[in-house]
Amino acid sequence: MARLLLDGLSVSLGETAIVRELTLAVAERQVVGLIGPNGSGKTTALRCVYRALRPSGGAVRIDDRDLTRMPLRDSARLVAALTQEGRADLDFTVEEVVALGRAPHLRGNQPLSARERELCRRAMAQMEVLHLAGRGVLSLSGGERQRVLVARALVQEPQVLVLDEPTNHLDLHHQIRLLSMLKDAGPGVLVTLHDLNLAASACDRLAVLSHGRLVACGTPADVLTEELLRESFGVEASVVPHPLTGVPQVLYALGP
Repeated sequence: MARLLLDGLSVSLGETAIVRELTLAVAERQVVGLIGPNGSGKTTALRCVYRALRPSGGAVRIDDRDLTRMPLRDSARLVAALTQEGRADLDFTVEEVVALGRAPHLRGNQPLSARERELCRRAMAQMEVLHLAGRGVLSLSGGERQRVLVARALVQEPQVLVLDEPTNHLDLHHQIRLLSMLKDAGPGVLVTLHDLNLAASACDRLAVLSHGRLVACGTPADVLTEELLRESFGVEASVVPHPLTGVPQVLYALGP
């Protein structure tokens, strides 16, 4: 059974349809990449999953439960999100920001348990920010802050992890480390990525949106074709297998 199901999801803003009857499933321990050109509805769909937007039609379900019918605290225990707008305006320490991921599980000013403190420590180590634990987040680089926010999402222990362009601001080493980690994260993962080669390497399945509609869904080998790149992205490219892994890689043809 799908851990996460976008069930005929539609979103309209005013008279404009942004997402149109999107049906997409994410199983436990599966990484699904949502790809498509700018304005295709990817971020809008994700915002419905972490309840920043309410669907105009259809539903978002986790284990067959409609998220919109749950108390916010309950859905926050199930879904953790890293958004493009994610930021820290207050100069909390890295350790304090990561610990905020436990907030949906706590009551009032309840302190973290020893297990939760260890969970935070492991997440910081995994994202290579443990050495920054006592630093204020406003003193960090954009890439360091991004890794802190991923650690915060991990300590939430969600059943579904939603990541909107998580490699923004990250250097190549940390892009690869983050996407490699997703395969072992445990929950179902729905992630948007612009880098199609990283998406092909990191994701079990790719779903392509164009003008708010799902136009292709399947394994990277099934989805990333020269015809699709031409029709959905408007680019001419060759698709070849990676020499080590065999996953499809896109070679772009730059025009004059």
